[in-house]
Amino acid sequence: MRAQFVLSETWIGLRRNLTMTISVITTVAISLALFGAGLLVNQQVTEMRNYWDQRITLTVYMCNEISPAPTCQENGPATEEDRQNMESILEEQAEVADYEFLSEAEAWQDFQERLGSTNEALAGAAQEGDIPENFRVQLTDPNEYDTVRNAVEGASGVDSVSDDQSVLEQFFGLLEGLKWAALVLAGVQLAAAALLIGNTIRLSAYSRRRETGIMRLVGASNFYIQLPFLLEGAIAGLIGGMIASGFIVATRFTLLTQIEGWFQFDVALSTGSLLYVIGMSIILGVLLCTITSFLTLRRYLKV
Repeated sequence: MRAQFVLSETWIGLRRNLTMTISVITTVAISLALFGAGLLVNQQVTEMRNYWDQRITLTVYMCNEISPAPTCQENGPATEEDRQNMESILEEQAEVADYEFLSEAEAWQDFQERLGSTNEALAGAAQEGDIPENFRVQLTDPNEYDTVRNAVEGASGVDSVSDDQSVLEQFFGLLEGLKWAALVLAGVQLAAAALLIGNTIRLSAYSRRRETGIMRLVGASNFYIQLPFLLEGAIAGLIGGMIASGFIVATRFTLLTQIEGWFQFDVALSTGSLLYVIGMSIILGVLLCTITSFLTLRRYLKV
């Protein structure tokens, strides 16, 4: 009987303040969708960092006949002795996990395989010999790049040294910016949602002040009086969280899938990660609405 009464009061409150309730649900859904998008981007960045940390290489380009570096112009193409000297330097570095030497023909073929399917014009413009022979160096720790670079730079026959990490950091920086932008907007929206929830519950409590006064006179506890209002907030938060879940799933299968397609690597977020973000968003929505309702009732529910 008591449960039926509480549920009926909750339904009456939701129906009586239908417009305000819809506003709360909409605001909560938008804020949680932004919050969930921020979490998804954060998890995607983490997955991508873990993926690339195992694949980041440092490439040491040796001098050839068309190298523009002053030392190459002065000393000419790298000799066999220069290559053996570079191998000795790399083998002495504890930070080097492995390395591979590519001749000019192998470097050109590798370039064709990497870009041939995505940029045929660029791949077709490159001729054998345009890409100098080089050493692909795998590091034990990507953070030790400077140590290895300092060891190989300036060695005889070296044209230049490039690092995949410097390029990837720009991309990761962009994703980090998107993440924080989404989280900041989500914070603003959540604050607006909290104010709107508080106002809605306050109006609901005011419109039912006569009923709550009677309940207090017949000995109802504070919790029993407040429970319908708390359920109103929790239901609004739950519905808002469920709507936000749809936007979160759409973000996963549109934006993040598009990012994966651009870079042609398989670092898709697992279903478990997606469900984790959805669960966190729904829980946050319910807690936000319930806690805001409780704090509002403590201040405004005077019977």
